[in-house]
Amino acid sequence: MYTDDSIFFSMTEEIKEHGVYTTAEARKILKVSDSTMKRLLKKGILRANKVGGHYRILGKELLRVISPELEKKSVDRYLKTKKKVVDVINKWPD
Repeated sequence: MYTDDSIFFSMTEEIKEHGVYTTAEARKILKVSDSTMKRLLKKGILRANKVGGHYRILGKELLRVISPELEKKSVDRYLKTKKKVVDVINKWPD
């Protein structure tokens, strides 16, 4: 049971890729306990930044954990783009 009623997340709200979430907000989104959230952070499964002693989690990290397929598509797209750029650079005269 969650004790922080000041933070509300409903399934109709969209996780913003560039949004910044607290651990309490992330717990509600992922529907995990406090101990599970700590474990996800400690093991690096959920990446976060510490700001003023408190963790802040980017929305894209929440999306990555929720939908690994989305991360795979992003990596594939990045690698294809990188290959195109490298091919163009390799064609430059020395």
